[in-house]
Amino acid sequence: MSGELPLNINIKEPRWDQSTFVGRANHFFTVTDPRNILLTNEQLENARKIIHDYRQGIVPPGLTENELWRAKYIYDSAFHPDTGEKMILIGRMSAQVPMNMTITGCMMTFYRTTPAVLFWQWINQSFNAVVNYTNRSGDAPLTVNELGTAYVSATTGAVATALGLNALTKHVSPLIGRFVPFAAVAAANCINIPLMRQRELKVGIPVTDENGNRLGESANAAKQAIAQVVISRILMAAPGMAIPPFIMNTLEKKAFLKRFPWMSAPIQVGLVGFCLVFATPLCCALFPQKSSMSVTSLEAELQARIGETSPELRRVYFNKGL
Repeated sequence: MSGELPLNINIKEPRWDQSTFVGRANHFFTVTDPRNILLTNEQLENARKIIHDYRQGIVPPGLTENELWRAKYIYDSAFHPDTGEKMILIGRMSAQVPMNMTITGCMMTFYRTTPAVLFWQWINQSFNAVVNYTNRSGDAPLTVNELGTAYVSATTGAVATALGLNALTKHVSPLIGRFVPFAAVAAANCINIPLMRQRELKVGIPVTDENGNRLGESANAAKQAIAQVVISRILMAAPGMAIPPFIMNTLEKKAFLKRFPWMSAPIQVGLVGFCLVFATPLCCALFPQKSSMSVTSLEAELQARIGETSPELRRVYFNKGL
């Protein structure tokens, strides 16, 4: 074992102070870095080995603190914090910007016809279903039936909202019509996320003390976690779906887009991508990843159990998911 690197670096927690918004933002700018999806399996496995070895007190010769933290963030970007399993590539937070900019840009470009609305809302909800399942909290697996129900319900809700609002906005300003995809996405998030994480609402998510000692499972904690994620996801989509419509509405009146109408989609995708590069990490940072709640807000049975084993405990902690 090398003595170059101390063994007391707490890599269970992020590098930056998570009690502040700035610290959480720094953390999520690293986690959502799109370059992470380009890492090879060999690089991912190497990062996992460094992290696992360090936790066992084994330090590779010459390893620096910066290299350790880099390995931690590579590991966190690809492996689930509760199960330890490698996450589906497009479900990782590092894939959010490239995937969402493409899908959202197309949703906002091709929103005028019913077939286009059906196709892009279906694509978006299929992607959301993968993301929500990949970034669930806890280690309780969903059954195939639960997955199917969540997927169909969210897709139906998004399509119904989009088509309904499209019908209502046919006789109003074209600018208002451009906001229909955002309304559909917001409605779908309110359906998709709770449904994809319905098992957490039934059996609860693991809650721990400040030191990470598992105390039990709480459905109340799951409700708080899911509500925070829904708010973050809606706000995450807002800049990319609220700012480009104004810009595109102006550009489409100019000679350039009238001459090259095919440029509308690439410009829209680029605008959405620019917004998402900042909105994704900043909105993930709105709430601490290691969320907490008062013991008195837990279920009575769990409160009683904690009262017997840790009577002095006032707050419990849990992974809210993303």
